[in-house]
Amino acid sequence: MRKALYPGTFDPVTNGHLDIIDRALELFDGLVVAVAENPQKKPFFSLAERSDFLHKIFSGKSKLEIISFEGLTAHLAKEKNVTAIVRGLRAVSDFEYEFQIALMNRRLAPEVETVFLMPSEKYTYLSSTVIKDVFSHGGDVSAFVPSVVLEALKKKFNNK
Repeated sequence: MRKALYPGTFDPVTNGHLDIIDRALELFDGLVVAVAENPQKKPFFSLAERSDFLHKIFSGKSKLEIISFEGLTAHLAKEKNVTAIVRGLRAVSDFEYEFQIALMNRRLAPEVETVFLMPSEKYTYLSSTVIKDVFSHGGDVSAFVPSVVLEALKKKFNNK
């Protein structure tokens, strides 16, 4: 069984992330989506909220495991016995950062390959940061996030 790991902060999960997940599920027998606890990024949604979004969106998908984690992706990849780490590339600007991470992961876990997937063209400009910024200024993001995320954004911003 060829299983992959798709790590990310997913703050919040966007349709671009979902597109990468769907693409990875076509390529691998199983996929572990790992929601990262990354205090350096100061997430808008809690780790539990971000994990819950993915559980709600993908309930019933047998090839998919959703977990949360803290620490090094390479260590998690070894622990989960995956053959690949999936990373999304939206634009050339993502490449340098992702390339550095891929090389470090290769050094820490040489048996695990990094696979870069491009999202559908309609999602190439999407990022969680852009979603939060547009929504906070009254923009409509309903075409870019799952409904569970849209409802959570409405609640969070109405509570501020």
